Amino acid sequence: MGEDDKGRIVVVDDDAGGRQAMSRALRKVGYDVAPFGDGLEALAFLREHPNVALVVTDLKMPGLDGIEVLRRAREMVPDIGVLMVTAFGSVETAVGAMKYGAEDYLEKPVNLEVLRGRVANLVEKVQLGREVNEFKAVERIVEDRGSFEGMIGISTPMLELFRKIQQVSPTRSSILILGESGTGKELVARAIHRHSARSAETFLPVDCAAIPAEILESELFGHERGSFTGAQARKLGKFEMADGGTLFLDELGELPLSLQAKLLRALESKTFMRVGGSQEIQVDVRLVAATNRDLLVMANEGGFRADLYYRLAVVNLRIPPLRERREDIPALASAFLERFARENEREEPRITPEALQVLKWAPWPGNVRELRNLCESLSILHSGQEIQPQQLPENLRQAAQDASVAGPGAGSSGAHGSLVGRTMEEIEREVLLRTLERTGGNRTQAAEMLGIGLRTLQRKIKQYRKEGFSVIDAEL
Repeated sequence: MGEDDKGRIVVVDDDAGGRQAMSRALRKVGYDVAPFGDGLEALAFLREHPNVALVVTDLKMPGLDGIEVLRRAREMVPDIGVLMVTAFGSVETAVGAMKYGAEDYLEKPVNLEVLRGRVANLVEKVQLGREVNEFKAVERIVEDRGSFEGMIGISTPMLELFRKIQQVSPTRSSILILGESGTGKELVARAIHRHSARSAETFLPVDCAAIPAEILESELFGHERGSFTGAQARKLGKFEMADGGTLFLDELGELPLSLQAKLLRALESKTFMRVGGSQEIQVDVRLVAATNRDLLVMANEGGFRADLYYRLAVVNLRIPPLRERREDIPALASAFLERFARENEREEPRITPEALQVLKWAPWPGNVRELRNLCESLSILHSGQEIQPQQLPENLRQAAQDASVAGPGAGSSGAHGSLVGRTMEEIEREVLLRTLERTGGNRTQAAEMLGIGLRTLQRKIKQYRKEGFSVIDAEL
């Protein structure tokens, strides 16, 4: 997640006074602290927030002791830091804690200034390790011809998307995937599932737009025999079928308002009732949803429940349209041509640099799906041949010519004008402002959409205020 999650610390101590003192001391220097008096409660929190950087735990506690908290925490998050606190400051105790994997220990009563210093060192170590691992993961994607879980891309927006998928997949949080039609939202959802702890369980996709509204409730939650005309037997819904795994709701913006309240309750309580049923059914399902519509605008206009939107949008992943990642088009086209030639047992056509230039300039309103369909057609019609620009569809050639004449800034910045000739600071300020407008001033959501930490966003807002841009103040 963002830098704020990396700086989150869990404090575990059954002594309320010590727990509060350590938590206050760490909060004063900017850490996000989650204090617990019980080891099981701390582990339950960690299960929901695996990006916690550090656990500060007392050694001797009733129930789970500090060593057991350390052991189980490491099972869930192998790279998490652990600082042990003990009133029994013998060498044997310290060595024992270090043997089980604690990076450091402190004796009680805890010197709070020393605590801050030790915590700062350990958090920095964890952050650095995680950043290195993320960098290595991106390097592997680039080396593997830009391929990641069936998706292809070496452009900055796609590498950032791949990085975020790897970050959010191990969590239990709901995820909202945003993207135009044809960008590959289901591929992203499947990648999230495969990189999660649920990868061995069911991944179940549901297209909300393809199912008539009158039967969608039964499809999602099931029904009892005789609950309506034609219900001749009990039917399990998708929530039950996906128990333990991942349920992917595509085109969520098409979900009727009448069903949104039931979906919200199922997410909040992890329980639901079948249509016509009276018994609550408990399930453990991770929900990943996707939409090509602006749910926040729909919520403001009454077309979507705001409480459901904020419950779903714990994490937003935006898939860039193809026109924002033109450098990926050659690799995509090559992969599609090779694939369809193999599937149809034909010789792969060779695309000339001139034809490739047309593909790079084309607007692609249908995104990757449109490019894939074109490549399938080319592989059939021009097997083994060299593809010249004149062999591409005329409408595609004309649109590419218009785009190349207009220049790269045309059509991409809307009413805000071309980006060409503007400074990076001006572009950054406008993007920040427009994102805040989009979220109604919600800084947490804006930071998530921008892929930066909340503290980074707040620092930039303060910077622009000092420079006299009062328009930002007006939007918050």
